[in-house]
Amino acid sequence: MTTIFALSSGRPPAGIAVVRISGPAAFAALEALSGKASPAPRRLVRRLLIDPRDASLLDEAMVAGFTGPASSTGDDLVELHLHGGVAVVAAVIAVLGTLSGLELAKPGAFTRRAFDNGKLDLSQVEGLADLIDADTEAQRRHALDHAGGLLRERVGAWRATLIAVRADLEASLDFAEEDDVPVGIALPGRRQLDVLVAQFSEAIADASRGERLRDGLTVAVTGPVNAGKSSLVNAIAQREVAIVTKYPGTTRDVLEVRLDLAGVAVTLLDTAGLRETADPVEAEGIRRAIDRAEKADLVIVLGGASTVEGQLSVVGMADLSPGGAGWRDDVLHLSAKTRDGVDLLLDWLTAWAIRTARPGEPAVITRERQRVALAAAEAELIAGLAAHDAILAAEHLRRATTGLDAIIGVVTNDDILDAIFGRFCLGK
Repeated sequence: MTTIFALSSGRPPAGIAVVRISGPAAFAALEALSGKASPAPRRLVRRLLIDPRDASLLDEAMVAGFTGPASSTGDDLVELHLHGGVAVVAAVIAVLGTLSGLELAKPGAFTRRAFDNGKLDLSQVEGLADLIDADTEAQRRHALDHAGGLLRERVGAWRATLIAVRADLEASLDFAEEDDVPVGIALPGRRQLDVLVAQFSEAIADASRGERLRDGLTVAVTGPVNAGKSSLVNAIAQREVAIVTKYPGTTRDVLEVRLDLAGVAVTLLDTAGLRETADPVEAEGIRRAIDRAEKADLVIVLGGASTVEGQLSVVGMADLSPGGAGWRDDVLHLSAKTRDGVDLLLDWLTAWAIRTARPGEPAVITRERQRVALAAAEAELIAGLAAHDAILAAEHLRRATTGLDAIIGVVTNDDILDAIFGRFCLGK
């Protein structure tokens, strides 16, 4: 096994930069840099780090070592807490690259070792990736639940029930006469599997909410040209993010603005005005606008009424209207110029986001990979319950167990693992 190293803190310059070294040569690398024996495990000590090639000083650092398997990766692990200057970090990384048995870590390499060494299961790895990417409070809490083992514990409970039913069923086969094979699954086992099927169905049905919590909700602002879509987006964002002109067709592509509404991540889309046009560039912008609106969780139709579910009708320029800003017949009248009514829209969007994402309730399934594996396990359970032959029922239950194992990474393939760990940044 090679020993890997990388900068694990943010890009310098910074107050402190942390370089991690993991693998069998980690402590030897520390001794080569410091010229001293490694400190006792889990003790942070001061060391002068030198270049072993010419004994020149690299940095005065704090260092700590962790012996495997009692480390975050499960291997021997060393941390170098350096001064966070660009030149300091570059010099230390360069010297580590010259040491025998060491190589620069690829993205996700440290987490991959933690997974390979049983420190994390695949659902926790995915939760950790979500925690790194979290922008809002709801995303942070949701990711922490999964990084802490929410899905692993739920799958473990499901798996224990399934294995107990399998054990009873297979025991009945072991003691059956050749011409007296049991018919299907016994009643106590059927009751337990019925409960599992119901729990699987509930988790699968809630999977879309889990993905929304993780990825955020999407709101598209649509309408005809010169309806004031970009002005409204700027008013909601409270900054100039979209170009506003008097000329129709100014917006040619979809502009994305990230919002945090009561802890729920929302992406606001400013789209091209809808009209017939011979301009191929504008036409492409309109096509993209329609495509994104069709996929959005909510569409704000500016300048026109809508009775379609999942759409909100807004009329602008309320500062020029006798009725002013406010709700009238389920249509919100507002002025992006004076901001009259914009707070009403933000209040409505916030309530909608909370109602849609329900951020206080952790979703068990948050990814398509997890949903597909659980749906496959559910299908096998249903098939097992319907089987009139105990041998066939036992095979379906075995396959259902395999489906659960795939969720937490007991069984998977390298392509899936490479895709998951490749999402991590260098040094994680």
